Amino acid sequence: MWFAWDGELIRMTHTKARQKFRNLAAEPRVALSIADPDDPYRFLEVRGRLDGVVDDDADASFYRSLQERYGNVYPITDADVRVIIAFRPEKYVAVTAGKVQRTAG
Repeated sequence: MWFAWDGELIRMTHTKARQKFRNLAAEPRVALSIADPDDPYRFLEVRGRLDGVVDDDADASFYRSLQERYGNVYPITDADVRVIIAFRPEKYVAVTAGKVQRTAG
């Protein structure tokens, strides 16, 4: 999933109509893995808890900003059910050049 990081929270977009949204309502733990497309031995895994869910605006402006950031802009046909999911990272595992870094705990 596309995401935005503001230094405190990771934000993603989704719709209220999908199973993943219902799963988050029942279980607020989140895990996100990010792989480096140029180096299969470099990745980041982030784990945290759901911090909040808010409706995107009528134009799905947050979703549009992600489309523009990732260079894949297309019509948003589900703007009326788009939400912004925010989670706060609590732990991470990072692997670079075969070296593992992780948070304690």
